[in-house]
Amino acid sequence: MGIALTTLLTGFASLHAQYVQRGKATYYSKRATGARTSSGERVHHDSLTCAHRTYPFGTKLKVTNPANGKSVIVKVTDRGPFARGRIIDLSWKAAKELGMLAQGVAMVEVVRADKIVVPFKPSEEKHVIEFDFESSNVAEMLRPTWQEMKEVNRRTSAGQQNRHQAKRNDSKEKHRPTSKVTKRQASGKQK
Repeated sequence: MGIALTTLLTGFASLHAQYVQRGKATYYSKRATGARTSSGERVHHDSLTCAHRTYPFGTKLKVTNPANGKSVIVKVTDRGPFARGRIIDLSWKAAKELGMLAQGVAMVEVVRADKIVVPFKPSEEKHVIEFDFESSNVAEMLRPTWQEMKEVNRRTSAGQQNRHQAKRNDSKEKHRPTSKVTKRQASGKQK
């Protein structure tokens, strides 16, 4: 109904209806990493992003390489390509996943993927171990009493003070001269 109404009012169907776009795809070089895109984001060669002429920024697109059947879902972050016959520019990682790095240019099919629901299979039931702290004495064994904690803290702080004192005494011993030697005695001149 919506597409029919749009067609009736404007005379043409919505550009972003669910259709397959076929054409050539290229990819960004790794050297483009760090460059700003039209959306303001920075390009990174390991991200799954693309440039498309008409889809809004943030749109997810499913790109399929019909030569090998591989596909990837990418996010539109840039405008382009503006070369004739090309429909999409992919990030280096997306091109790698499609298996088109060696060719440089490949024929692809592009479909809007925002409406695609990723299937989810819940894993087996997870069993949670239950503890009954009320009926057993386990809680008292797991939690130290405040007296035990106070004793441990006292021992720890006393041990640290003793270690620091020992270090200070060692460093004083190293820098303390063993006997008083004047500069003249050290140089070999004596009175």
